[in-house]
Amino acid sequence: MYTNNELLFPHHVIPALRKLRGTQWRGLVERVMALPETHEETLAFMLMMIRLNGCMACETDSYRAMKGCAACAIQTLRRHKGEDDELIELYDQALEDVRAFANQHGSLGIVRSTKNAEPL
Repeated sequence: MYTNNELLFPHHVIPALRKLRGTQWRGLVERVMALPETHEETLAFMLMMIRLNGCMACETDSYRAMKGCAACAIQTLRRHKGEDDELIELYDQALEDVRAFANQHGSLGIVRSTKNAEPL
């Protein structure tokens, strides 16, 4: 009856989002796909998607939860009226937030970039 749902946006859904937007978006998704799940940029991407999808308010018995995380994320990105630039800005903000959290609380196993990567 229910799909296998995650509590928050799952890492394994990221590849399904590659072709949904323009070249900037595709570049971001491909960049994140090449990184480990615990890398700060991957965590930032997942945080951005949590915010876009409204994962924190998702209930396991809701219609969108029953459709599954991949279908929800795909629908969210297809309905997003902003340009890719806006999504990249949301990603950059999430990356700043992940870095600030790691700096404040210790790395907690977060893989940091070897160089301080510039925003996209």
